[in-house]
Amino acid sequence: MLDSALSGIKVVDLSRILAGPWCTQNLADLGASVTKVEHPDRGDDTRQWGPPYLENELSGERMSAYFSCCNRGKRSISIDFSTPDGLDAVRELIRGADVLVENYKTGTLARYGLDYESIQALNPRLVYVSITGYGQTGPMADKPGYDYVFQGMGGLMSYTGQPDGQPGAGPLRTGVAVVDLATGMYATSAVLAALFQRHATGVGQYLDIALLDVAVALNANQGANYLISGKNPERSGNAHPNCAPYEVFRCADGHLILAIGNDGQFRRFCALAGKPEWADDPRFSTNALRIVNLPALRAMLAQLFPTRTRQQWSDGFDEAGVPWGPIHTLQEVFAHPQVRHRRMLQVLEHPQLGPIPTVRNPMLSWPSGRQAQTLAPPLLQDSAIRPAA
Repeated sequence: MLDSALSGIKVVDLSRILAGPWCTQNLADLGASVTKVEHPDRGDDTRQWGPPYLENELSGERMSAYFSCCNRGKRSISIDFSTPDGLDAVRELIRGADVLVENYKTGTLARYGLDYESIQALNPRLVYVSITGYGQTGPMADKPGYDYVFQGMGGLMSYTGQPDGQPGAGPLRTGVAVVDLATGMYATSAVLAALFQRHATGVGQYLDIALLDVAVALNANQGANYLISGKNPERSGNAHPNCAPYEVFRCADGHLILAIGNDGQFRRFCALAGKPEWADDPRFSTNALRIVNLPALRAMLAQLFPTRTRQQWSDGFDEAGVPWGPIHTLQEVFAHPQVRHRRMLQVLEHPQLGPIPTVRNPMLSWPSGRQAQTLAPPLLQDSAIRPAA
């Protein structure tokens, strides 16, 4: 079972916010022992990023939902490593660790002797991960940055949103911090590869993970489109740049997603829509032609879809094997029979806040046999090491 794959691996988590904690939560879900080091007075910034909050009125314990989403399964310890005792405590944790993850500004930890060069002699087997906005080198290495900045700077927002001339036109960010989350996933993969490589080399290594690098990589097919054509992709709303029709349409009673991926699917769609002649129309007979003539096709589809309800369309799509999808609220997501069958909703026990719902890590099979998967830790779970009064 993957939930114990990293059993025996010790992780020191010096990261905050989302990208680093997402990585270390993945490692915890895979069985690693993760110790999250937080400042004694304030802890991770996201503990206060709310509402909503998880609260115990009797004890006064409070934690933001945001913090709980990326700190599952960790042990929390409060240390101020600007003090000699705190620094000694952190170094002792690192001495016995397999992995360290941090996301301080470039050069910050060097002031305390906690940079990779200083730590390497203390623990040569350590896999040391630095997650920063711009990386450890280059003209912007010393600058901070949040996910939003890199969605724009990395190009994602330049082609996300409604096209010029349409209502609501302009660059648009995604609804979640996609660069942070992807950075956490890339960092997770890099850690696993470095641990595997350590079996052969006997030594750890330094991993320099930058949010800007990840944002550039996330352009994926849009990046390849630009590199091959030399043309900047334009905002296209909910349409796909390389497939058509592949977007959201309004039906008689709401919206749904039509996702045509090949010419056969388009022909089947035309038949069930009562428009078989569209499949042989010289403007639409191939995907490439549909992309070229998308404005005309979209206008025809915009008139067609309101003639039936979502249920009528979806029943026809299912029968004909045409890919489609609903647009769910989160309430509908967690009530959906497939999501419930896959047990994506889990209820875990928090020591102060009681049973709290969370989301199963999709890397893990279900049901899990390991019960150590607890919710995010309370601050000051262990004795705080702070400056003397």
